[in-house]
Amino acid sequence: MFIQTESTPNPATLKFLPGQTVLEAGTADFPSAETADKSPLATRIFAVDGVTGVFFGTDFVTVTKADAVEWDHVKPAILGAIMEHFQSGAPVMEGEADANGGHAEHSGEDGEIVGQIKTLLDTRVRPAVAQDGGDITFHGFDRGVVYLHMQGACAGCPSSTLTLKMGIENLLRHYIPEVVEVRPVAV
Repeated sequence: MFIQTESTPNPATLKFLPGQTVLEAGTADFPSAETADKSPLATRIFAVDGVTGVFFGTDFVTVTKADAVEWDHVKPAILGAIMEHFQSGAPVMEGEADANGGHAEHSGEDGEIVGQIKTLLDTRVRPAVAQDGGDITFHGFDRGVVYLHMQGACAGCPSSTLTLKMGIENLLRHYIPEVVEVRPVAV
């Protein structure tokens, strides 16, 4: 098994490409070891000293390290953990996948606007962000403000504010006049 790695805009995060499917659909975010109990793969990666976050896409694993740790010291152990997992035949995730595509539910009078927001995120934003090893999901819409949750390489990325304001906010405001601002939300 050959695992490729790619840098991301976030220097604390690396994208690992195992050359096979990681998740059939959607994404999975593990911002701490305590949240990894439903994933044997994430648990295995968190066993490497210095790992602070794990994120899965359809064909990649994004790993975030502590600032005090150098990639040269943890990258071989992470590669080993990913390789061992896929060779073991164990599932990546245990239990049911998120059928909502990672987006928060929304009910109320803005249902049509929220549907448009989610469609634009799924078709225009998320594929580009996945290239960088992350994901952005809908969290809420209130009085013209769209709240988005940033995951994987996007969480804590130095350029995430620019991406949010100059990219996503401009895109949503262009297509949906009711949108006046986009803000990140911590979950």
